[in-house]
Parts: sequence; structure tokens; C-alpha cells
Amino acid sequence: MAVQSAHQPAICGREQELRTLMQKSSRNWPSSTECNLQDLKSGFACALHMHQPTVPAGPNGALISHLQYMLEHPDEGDNHNAEPFAQCYRRMADLIPELIQEGCDPRIMLDYSGNLLWGVTQMGRRDITEALHYLACDEEMNRHVEWLGTFWSHAVAPSTPIPDLALQISAWQHQFADLFGDSALQRVRGFSLPEMHLPNHPDTLFALVNSLLEAGYHWLLVQEHSVEQLDGSPLSNQQRFAPNRLVARSCSGEEISITALIKTQGSDTKLVGQMQPCEEALGLSRQTLGTTEIPSLVSQIADGENGGVMMNEFPEAFRQANRRIRNSNPDTAALNGSEYLEQLEELGLKTSDLPRIQAVHQHRLWQRAGESGDIEDVAAAIHELSSANDGFSMEGASWTNNLSWVEGYDNVLQPMQRFSASFHQQFDQQLSEQPRFSQSPAFRDALMHLLLLETSCFRYWGQGQWTQYATDIYDQGMEALDR
Repeated sequence: MAVQSAHQPAICGREQELRTLMQKSSRNWPSSTECNLQDLKSGFACALHMHQPTVPAGPNGALISHLQYMLEHPDEGDNHNAEPFAQCYRRMADLIPELIQEGCDPRIMLDYSGNLLWGVTQMGRRDITEALHYLACDEEMNRHVEWLGTFWSHAVAPSTPIPDLALQISAWQHQFADLFGDSALQRVRGFSLPEMHLPNHPDTLFALVNSLLEAGYHWLLVQEHSVEQLDGSPLSNQQRFAPNRLVARSCSGEEISITALIKTQGSDTKLVGQMQPCEEALGLSRQTLGTTEIPSLVSQIADGENGGVMMNEFPEAFRQANRRIRNSNPDTAALNGSEYLEQLEELGLKTSDLPRIQAVHQHRLWQRAGESGDIEDVAAAIHELSSANDGFSMEGASWTNNLSWVEGYDNVLQPMQRFSASFHQQFDQQLSEQPRFSQSPAFRDALMHLLLLETSCFRYWGQGQWTQYATDIYDQGMEALDR
């Protein structure tokens, strides 16, 4: 494994190489699983999301993991939870083998932000990195653990500058491959959006889906209320428990799509922490898509460490759910997303059989803009609909609708936009002429500050220390550009 300096994470330099790797066909589950979807009436797929931001809180504003800051300042807030958090990051390496030894067939999907992976490496936490290496690389673990891609620095997609979406995706792939190797990366085919925040502006969503497809991803996990049917109605009960096809149409009318699994509504940590998806799956039956009969799937994701339920209740609930399936429920199984989708394909399910869905509020937008509307028509329709104050918004939708990642954060968003524009003005032409320039420390340093500035945490905790962190990263980044 390559060793990076404390100030230079592995986030760039192999763009074309990794893209070529990820565009190769990769089927990882049909031949490596004992679970046969033909025998199941239902399944449940649970994912754990892990993140710690990088903050300029070290000596002289050095960039360190917030986990490190918590450990060094245990008397502030809930920083006393730092070590319990750290143990949450590694504990699946104990839980999964334990259940296998008991004759269970557990599954889990893992979503770790890139700067958490970098942060535990910076801290020298070999207990965490070795556990994660085992989960990512061990041949037996590959049957039970699926890693999901995400943005490197936990950026929220709708308010991230469009040119930076692909950079966030690529940086995470670089980080993951650096830690666990190319073979482990090639198995990562599903994607998890930070904060489950799906863009619904046509051009942002189109750019996101296009970047995911170019990066080799096959499917995306989306929040139930962030999408709608093409006629604007909510998803049917059947659609919530089956794969769908998320359609992204740009303002210019170009259309692409990606398979979507639906994270059902509800309190994330409570549902996963108490393994409610298992309970819900036990009450479901098979359903028909096209001409193929398939088992229904309950999909859920929650923070893997945040809050008492996940820290304290989840491990035993996870054990009990898997033991229950082992003992008495041969018709229901724990599954992972790619495992489910690859076996459905083997059963004969075609992409054309999947219900087509779109991001929420797009039906109203296209009704107003017109099917043949151009960019100006779409912009005018957005302005008109937003002015009605009836709930229409192009801010996207995330795990909660009572929190805006935009309102009141001009002091973060405007510097972010300025820095992104300056970054691309300075580097885009040079990179097009000399792709190997992305291997230079100067480019990596500037890119790191760009990605970090887009971290959602700087717009989650309100004005104060966290917005000041964004200001400090912006200042450091501009200095890097000047250099």
C-alpha cells in the first residue's frame, strides 16, 4: 500500500487508470453466494454510513481528523464518545466472523467517507485500518460485506459546484484503492450519497448520474421521498421494495438513467439500530417486474456510530436478526445491494422492466417548462414555481426536509463557489494538455482544499466554529492556488 504524507491524501493522479479499471465488467455475487433468490420471498439490505470531517484544528491550523480533535479535547460537548466512535468504525470485523462461526449468513454494506479513511490513517489507528482492510480484502468477507462508493469529503450534491461532482467521486476511488487495492475497488459498484441528498435540478442530477456511470457505478441508493413517479405521484408500495430506474434529463433534453434501490422512510438510526428492516422483510412477499418474479427487498442506511442506538443497541440487534433468520426463516435473507441486482439479472430481469422514476418536483418543472423547453424556459419555470411558496424547491431532498444546506450559509457557499471557479480556471486546461499534472503535489494540495471546503458539516451545525473552519480552509486553499 502506498504511503501518503499527513498533508497529501491519495485523491488524484490515477484518473484514467481507475476509470479503465471500473469500466471493466465485474460480477462479484452470483458465483460467490449461497443465497438463491429463486427460493426467497424477501430480503433486507442494511448499510452503515461512517464519517468524520477533516478540520483545520491542529497546530497552526493543520488539517486533522475531527476524531483526533475529539480525542484531544474530551471535555468538550460529547467528545467523550471519541473512542466509542473509533470502535464502531472497526467492529464489523468482529461481528461478521462471529456470526459466520455461529452458522449465520450475515450481510452488511459499508459507506465510509474518504476523509474518514484518510483521517484514521493520519492518526496511525492501525486497529481501524487493519480491520477495514480485512473487511475489504479478505476472500470470505467478500461474500458478506459490500462497500459503497461515496463523495470523498461528504459533500452534499445539490449545492456542490457541478464540475466538482466528478472530482469528489474520483477522489474517493483513489483513496479506497490506495488503502485496499485495485481489486477491492473494482468490487465497489453501488453508490451512497452523503446525507442521502439527491439533486433535483435537471443539470445537477444529469451531471451526477453521468459522473457515476463514467466512474463505473451500477446503482444508487436513494431516499424514498426524494424521488417520484414520472407523473409526479409518490412511489407505489411495490416500487419501494424493488429496483427502479432513476431517469436524469438535462435542461437541453439529454437523458440518461441508473438503477436505484429505495431507502424507505423512517428514523434511520432507530430502524437500522434495532434491525427493523429484518422485521419488515418478514412480512413481505414476492412480486413481479415485467415477466420476472422477484423477492421484495427492504433497503436501509444509518449512521454507523452516531447516537446511543447505533453505539449501544445495534450490535446485539444485528446478532439477533441474523440468528432469527438462521433458525426459522428460510424464505427471508440478509442481502447486499449488488448481490440482489446481479442475481435478478441472472433470473432474467431486464433494465427495461424497471419502473422509471425521477427526482422529486421534476414533474411540475417539466409541466411548466414544456417538454421541448430550453435552458431559459427551465430557468423561468424554476423561478415561477419557487415564487409560489407552495413547497416547490430545486434544493433537492435529503434524509430530512427541515434542514437547508443553502439558506443562511452565504459565508460558506460564496467562498466555495469562488474557490471552485478559481481552481478550474487555473487547472482545467493544464490537465487537458498534461493529464499527468494531476500527480503533482501542487495540484493535490489545491484539490484537497477544494473538496474539504465542500464538506456538509460546515453547513450543519449553524454559524460559529464550523463555518469558521470553512473560512480557514478557504484561506488555506487560496494560498495554495497562489503558490
